[in-house]
Amino acid sequence: VHLTEFGGGLVRSGGSLKLSCVNSGGSIRNKAMVWVRRPPGKEREFVAAINSEGSLVKYADSVEGRFTISRINAENTLNLEMTNLNSDDTALYYCGLDADSQWSSSYLPNYDYWGQGVQVTVSS
Repeated sequence: VHLTEFGGGLVRSGGSLKLSCVNSGGSIRNKAMVWVRRPPGKEREFVAAINSEGSLVKYADSVEGRFTISRINAENTLNLEMTNLNSDDTALYYCGLDADSQWSSSYLPNYDYWGQGVQVTVSS
């Protein structure tokens, strides 16, 4: 497994951004995946999770209704579409993969592999 995130950058408050995570080290089939973030000076926090088929998703309350997690198993890609961004969304965003389960979870120790992260900065 080798996860790499793409799509970060600087965006104005109220804007949108799409993050992608690609596994170049194999398939993401049958694996639950997650997005987390680490705001400046804060602990890592759950953002969104998706089951192996893409049929069950979970979101943190802070992003519910604004962010959409999705996956394209044939392309080994996980996505996060972010809309109506605000300064609280500024963070380093990481994708993770659960090697042992197909079921989405917000329990971060379940996830075995992580990408290096991509910076998202929202300017007011």
